[in-house]
Amino acid sequence: MNHSAEIPAEVPAEIAVASDPRGAPTPRAKSVLGIWAELTKVRLNALVLVTTAVGFALAERGSIDWMRLMWTCAGTALAAASASLFNQLFERRRDALMHRTRGRPLPTKQVAPATVFVAALATGYGGAALLGVTVGLLPAGLAALNILLYAVLYTPLKSRTTFNTLVGAVCGAIPPVIGWTAVTAQIDPGAWLLFGLLFVWQLPHFLALAWLYRVDYARGGHAMLPVRDEGGEITAQVVLITTLPLIPLGLSATALGLAGLWSAGICTVAGLGFCWLSLQFFRARDDRSARRVFLGSITYLPLVLAAMTADRGAVSPAAFLRGRTGVAIEMPATQAPETPLPPGADPRAPQAEEGNAR
Repeated sequence: MNHSAEIPAEVPAEIAVASDPRGAPTPRAKSVLGIWAELTKVRLNALVLVTTAVGFALAERGSIDWMRLMWTCAGTALAAASASLFNQLFERRRDALMHRTRGRPLPTKQVAPATVFVAALATGYGGAALLGVTVGLLPAGLAALNILLYAVLYTPLKSRTTFNTLVGAVCGAIPPVIGWTAVTAQIDPGAWLLFGLLFVWQLPHFLALAWLYRVDYARGGHAMLPVRDEGGEITAQVVLITTLPLIPLGLSATALGLAGLWSAGICTVAGLGFCWLSLQFFRARDDRSARRVFLGSITYLPLVLAAMTADRGAVSPAAFLRGRTGVAIEMPATQAPETPLPPGADPRAPQAEEGNAR
């Protein structure tokens, strides 16, 4: 259900075939388990579950309801699998043209399209139903909406307009909101913050990957920005511009009370590092700097999400200092105003309690 072809795309080892691969991978026979793991994009959708769990944890102010979290992740996993199945079903002809995707189960006819269609429907309905019964109708509706956006809007747009990346980024930003609403049953400012963070992060992440595979995307007829932007000037500008907001977005988690001061520090350092890599790509516009941006993106997100989750909760300066130094910090107590003495009373005499005086 993440922005895919893909956000976040396959692991860095699969960047071996870069912008102009010398040879396409030879399709290999796979086991039944391997076929369905590839069709449902298990590795890709693992990040979907991570972001869902982070949204759940940050929305939960007290102890985490592990059973509810399990149901949330299970329903989201089924919905993500459905989106991936529909995506590969509808793109099987274009996948057959690209070196990096032509070995997938559908182009190599290792599984029938009708079988994939039935599986996509079953997992989609199953995921939405499971979420609706176990955690609420709002997360179920968000999961169903995401499947529709991914399959009906994003997938067809990939061959028509470079703005497909924005639609795909929306799909990748919804899972943490599913996790959040599974706890709160409403879309709060914290949910919008997580949505914004995931949305913005996906843009430099995917554009760096698309730059590396621009020749292969062109071979498949996909209208990615690096395919249309031959010199890479616009692509590099967008990568840099969309990396910069990650710093204030990370700090906003602390400002909204989702995370503490340690999270703010880690988000700032990670954001500055990511921006530096994007600046290098802006200057060089080559495969080496693009690869660094991609690797930086898949380092940045887990680091930031882990920091927010580990340091979740509103900032309390006294608790922060006490927890890190082991020294109790006493905050000055607010004193009640003194009651004026009646005329002629001895200030040295003990004052009777109001109830006794009356």
